[in-house]
Amino acid sequence: MSLAATIPETARPDPTTAKRWLGRAGMAWLLVALAGQMIFALYVAVIYGGVLTGGGYESWNRSPAQAYRPGDGFGNLIFGLHAIFSIVIIAGGVAQLIPTLRQRMPAFHRWTGRTYMVSAAILSLGGIALIAWRGTVGNGIMHAGTISNGIAILICAGMAWMLARRRQFDAHRRWALRLFLCVSGVWFFRVGLMAWLLTFRAPVGFDPKSFTGPFLEFLSFAQYLLPLAVLQLYLHAMDRGGAVLRWGMAGLLTVLALITAFGIFGATMGMWLPRL
Repeated sequence: MSLAATIPETARPDPTTAKRWLGRAGMAWLLVALAGQMIFALYVAVIYGGVLTGGGYESWNRSPAQAYRPGDGFGNLIFGLHAIFSIVIIAGGVAQLIPTLRQRMPAFHRWTGRTYMVSAAILSLGGIALIAWRGTVGNGIMHAGTISNGIAILICAGMAWMLARRRQFDAHRRWALRLFLCVSGVWFFRVGLMAWLLTFRAPVGFDPKSFTGPFLEFLSFAQYLLPLAVLQLYLHAMDRGGAVLRWGMAGLLTVLALITAFGIFGATMGMWLPRL
């Protein structure tokens, strides 16, 4: 006789209840993330949209990226398109992840989904082109992490598109979620960095002047690989997990939602709001 068989039915964890709470924990994290991304989208729109209100291209340099460089027409164009598609991606991600819109407005979901996937591909290629053309902060390992993030975006977008065309919608949704997380890599980097700084109250693991160090090298890859790993655990728990695994995963997602909110607060107050 197994140990489980000796436990009364009323005393056993209910996998159905655990699955319901796991879904709620996942939704809680998603709502926190979407709120943070909307704040980031507002920041990008104000910083890089200032040229439309007469601020001049020099207004782009309120961000630490030094986006506008006189005489670099190609680089300025690529960066401007990159900023525009960042806003499109965030708005499209919100629209794609609202279940009510997907269920009640399937045509809207399809067309915003196509726009989202094409924009993700353009955003990824633009980011890789900027690194190749201008370079960016950090060292080669950090650049490799960002480029690999861009490649992952292209793979996820291609898989999501192909599976939608084949009408394999369950698999399509999973790859669309992976695409959302990969596209959010640069956002995760900023939120993770600020959560780290608020926790230690110092730049532990990196040099703030050169913006290099082991923690930033780790974060350059973790910005998309860690969220993908968490998503895979979540999907496994929802599909085949027992009550213990589902309750544990729900607890992990709750903690991650709090950490994400902590990082969003830090990024908003220390990085985005002061530059608006």
